[in-house]
Amino acid sequence: MGKSMSLATFQAESRVVLRNVSWATFEALLAETDRGGSRFTYDQGVLEIMSPSREHERVKTLIGRMIETMTEELGIAISSGGSTTLKSQMKEKGVEPDECYYVANEPLVRGRDDFDLTVDPPPDLALEVDITTSWLDKLSIYAALGVPEVWLCDGATLQVYHIQADGTYALQARSPAFPFLPLEQVQRFLDQRNALDETTWVRSFRAWVQTLRPAR
Repeated sequence: MGKSMSLATFQAESRVVLRNVSWATFEALLAETDRGGSRFTYDQGVLEIMSPSREHERVKTLIGRMIETMTEELGIAISSGGSTTLKSQMKEKGVEPDECYYVANEPLVRGRDDFDLTVDPPPDLALEVDITTSWLDKLSIYAALGVPEVWLCDGATLQVYHIQADGTYALQARSPAFPFLPLEQVQRFLDQRNALDETTWVRSFRAWVQTLRPAR
């Protein structure tokens, strides 16, 4: 990886930052099959490797289940990308979201098992859970990769950002991908996640989503 690489380690959520990492090295690390669930973020020579905690994985799974339950109940076509690596060699940026989804652009990737950001659109929505603060500015990376909407959660509060004409993100009161969805209700269910078992919690969320269906 080069003799000039420097290393910094953060105890909180097992974050490791490597500097002076070439794009070729980043690609080689991505190709490794046994990463133990670690997430990679790359920004022009700086690589952050984060090993998620149980809290991290639980929060991202529950938010993902809310999105997937909602779209199933309301008949909204989506294509799930999970933690697929989003990257651009030209911009020297890469990120692995906790979850990502195609919504408006779902027809363009339907039936596809891979995609290339040089020719395909990025996911319409990415979910990023950061229980501890990332060393890198992930929003700027998502913006450079053209992701229209990012949901950020620190483990307690969910915030929705949408990209603006100037290429920066602005905090939104509603999700542009799901404009009918009251975010305060999503936050309410997120706040209740420890009060119920997960099955009961999801069933409760599903019952609430059913109230969003248009009256017949």
